[in-house]
Amino acid sequence: MFLISDVPLPVGTEVHLALELPGCGACRIPGYVRWLKSDGFGVQFGLLGARETHAIGKIVRTAQAS
Repeated sequence: MFLISDVPLPVGTEVHLALELPGCGACRIPGYVRWLKSDGFGVQFGLLGARETHAIGKIVRTAQAS
């Protein structure tokens, strides 16, 4: 996931994303900063439960169909 941010975080920084996922409600998703750009950074998700994995997959599939 790419996050737009004015505050750069070093690669390898552990983050916890507070997201509202369809079918899951409010979730805290663990992740790590994996790459940087001038306007933000990329996050690799950590271990997710089945509901969170399904919800994120649904969002991605919907976005790809658009």
